[in-house]
Amino acid sequence: MSETMIRPETKTLVLHPDDNIAVALANLDAGTSTPQGTITAKRVPKGHKFTLRLVHSGEAIIKFGQIIGFAKQDIAAGDWVHEHNCGMGGADGTLKHDYAFSEGAIAPEMIPLGQRATFEGYRRPNGSVGTRNYVGILTSVNCSATVAKFIAEGINRSGILDDYPEIDGVVPFVHGTGCGMESRGEGFDILKRTQWGYSSNPNLGAAMLVGLGCEVFQIGRMKEMYGIKESDHFQTMTIQESGGTKKIIEWGIERMKEMLPVAGRARRETVDASELTLALQCGGSDGYSGITANPALGYAADILVRNGGTAILSETPEIYGAEHLLTRRAVNREVGEKLISRIHWWEDYTKRNHGEMNNNPSPGNKLGGLTTILEKSLGATAKGGTTPLTAVYEYAEKVKEKGFVFMDTPGFDPVSATGQVAGGANILCFTTGRGSAYGCKPVPSIKLATNSDMYNRMQGDMDINCGDIVEGVSIEDKGRQIFDLILKVASGEHTKSEDLGYGDNEFVPWQVGAVM
Repeated sequence: MSETMIRPETKTLVLHPDDNIAVALANLDAGTSTPQGTITAKRVPKGHKFTLRLVHSGEAIIKFGQIIGFAKQDIAAGDWVHEHNCGMGGADGTLKHDYAFSEGAIAPEMIPLGQRATFEGYRRPNGSVGTRNYVGILTSVNCSATVAKFIAEGINRSGILDDYPEIDGVVPFVHGTGCGMESRGEGFDILKRTQWGYSSNPNLGAAMLVGLGCEVFQIGRMKEMYGIKESDHFQTMTIQESGGTKKIIEWGIERMKEMLPVAGRARRETVDASELTLALQCGGSDGYSGITANPALGYAADILVRNGGTAILSETPEIYGAEHLLTRRAVNREVGEKLISRIHWWEDYTKRNHGEMNNNPSPGNKLGGLTTILEKSLGATAKGGTTPLTAVYEYAEKVKEKGFVFMDTPGFDPVSATGQVAGGANILCFTTGRGSAYGCKPVPSIKLATNSDMYNRMQGDMDINCGDIVEGVSIEDKGRQIFDLILKVASGEHTKSEDLGYGDNEFVPWQVGAVM
């Protein structure tokens, strides 16, 4: 692949020969002459767009060589393009894509065994590999959340963890559901997969599941469904059977003390990078996301796939309008059609809830230069690199295929990442342009800044600055830098969000269905 660079002296950027807009890399006053020979008609904020020529009403607005919207009115050459003059629908109110299933699926050149990258990870008894060694306390229902927190606090404050330097901490994973819901169907299945997915995530050395006892989400039922037997690294209990709050806290702390030696025996060893499952996330996106951090992360994801690893792209509302680029990469038609079926599910879901897919770009996204969900999605999809799409999973399903895969999740970052971790992700990369504050215990989250201004303001939160791509660094070099940091973090190096203590409150299972 050729080195992709942006000349640092350029203050505007055209991303594709077919584009009829350019991106401002600095604040451009009205009357500014651009390298493309256009004079700006209005002030164009940094990260925003302006037309290169007259765009007629109803005409497609093109960025990345793809449709990001349609002109609501005639837009003069050099005019600022944003919500006031760019909308989602075409002249007939529709936008159609050619899915071209599997036409662009080209197998990557894999790195041979023995030459692959390695990291220092925790090999679990079932063969999976963790990048961290936490002990988790999960809850079957909101009613047991306080008890789980008290048990975790009792252990963390006792000083006993000083005797187990290999344990990263005891974390309560609490949530707001588990009852007042159907005992079957989508909502129940999602919670079931999420709970067992976290309990069995390779970044947990041991896990405890605490319930109330009378809730809809019964622990015994989950154990029966998955054939789970209690052991020295997985225990369950309920408040009602244990004799109340004080007794279960005391009992929980004692049982947790019995589990700590089991988790504490884990030791890091050199393992193949194929054992990494990388969650790809973006949040607080801006006009730079699809130009800098997202394609650089995509390049790093390609390196991981070539090393035999797995990369999970998610956030279905944020690939909407770019799904045709992924169906081309599907290894077969079945995989591509499964992706489209999830897109159709979301169209119906938003309609039933009186919303629309274009509601997704947040006020911060728009302030940062993103106008429609189509534009946001084209930039977000770049995180997935270029390798074939090998599988499509529903929320929190266990990821079994290697390579580049997709998991259906909402675009809301904590909910999306929770599904990815439940699916088996053991490391996460998170790109942000506005400056998202986020962590993801038990999985380390590497924060990638899309622009230098935000990076300089929030260096205490950001791990890598990708904004220097518009200052001359190549996407390929930045991608290699990201991959190198992935290996270091997987081996135990802390991320900024870990040092800040983020991750205790970011366990947010997706709630689908009626609350009763």
